[in-house]
Amino acid sequence: MMRSSAELGDPSINSVQNVREDSEFVRLVGSSDSGIAEHDSMQPHTKARFKSLSWWIKALMICVITIILLLIFFKWAVPFLFEKVLLPMMQWEATAFGRPVLALVLVASLAFFPVFLIPSGPSMWLAGMIFGYGLGFIIIMVGTTIGMVLPYVIGLLFRDRIHQWLQRWPKKAAMLQLAGEGSWFHQFRVVALFRVSPFPYTIFNYAIVVTRMRFWPYLCGSVTGMVPEAFIYIYSGRLMRTFADVKYGSHHLTTVEIIYNVFSFIVAVVTTVAFTVYAKKALDELGRAEVSGQPSPSKHGNFEMEKLPLERPRLQSPSLP
Repeated sequence: MMRSSAELGDPSINSVQNVREDSEFVRLVGSSDSGIAEHDSMQPHTKARFKSLSWWIKALMICVITIILLLIFFKWAVPFLFEKVLLPMMQWEATAFGRPVLALVLVASLAFFPVFLIPSGPSMWLAGMIFGYGLGFIIIMVGTTIGMVLPYVIGLLFRDRIHQWLQRWPKKAAMLQLAGEGSWFHQFRVVALFRVSPFPYTIFNYAIVVTRMRFWPYLCGSVTGMVPEAFIYIYSGRLMRTFADVKYGSHHLTTVEIIYNVFSFIVAVVTTVAFTVYAKKALDELGRAEVSGQPSPSKHGNFEMEKLPLERPRLQSPSLP
């Protein structure tokens, strides 16, 4: 009791004790703060490692699933397609039409199928199988060009309905709006990238009318973007015909032909994947650049329909005195 009362009465002793307690508190708090900071600094590295590991696991699973699906496809689906679809179609086209009439039928199918959102891949395969690279390429490009112009013209008549439909998918709508921005070359480039990318081009033909996209960059970009796809369809059609002749005909492949077909198939697959990845990456970069430059419509959940050139208000000239 005497010591405690003395300590209470002596201010110097109290101040020493306070300083000691403060320094102990600072040491404890500082060590805990440094531990928290260390833990926080380690978290991004841990998250990055976990993200990288999960990406590799997903990539491995996708590769395994793709290989299994390809084995199933080549084991059961390819023979079924050859016997039930390909051979009857080839026999039908050889007996029902002459080559000029068949060329017109293919052009018409490539022109009108996209209007009704019907895939036109079988017609491209048939053009490649029957007409080869030269005339088949001309047929595909003429038909697909008409098939890209018709939905664009029809879409102009239903812009309000298409705009309401696109509001359900604001992110996709923002990407479409990106195609209509910028100069002539920018619009041309973005449309060409859309054609190469996995974006469904039959829907793109209608949806693009709600942006500021002009007709000529749309047409030129569409034709340019369809060139790689046309050659890939022609090649795959010729390859299917070769397999049909080998399996159901009297044709026998030589060693050189086998090596050529395997090598060209690998090149076609790698080219298709490379074009798709490049187009997707380029569109993502354009989207990020657009978002950094101005607010994206997807952030607000609203997609404003752009006015056509004839609908935009004209600037009033100043009145003369």
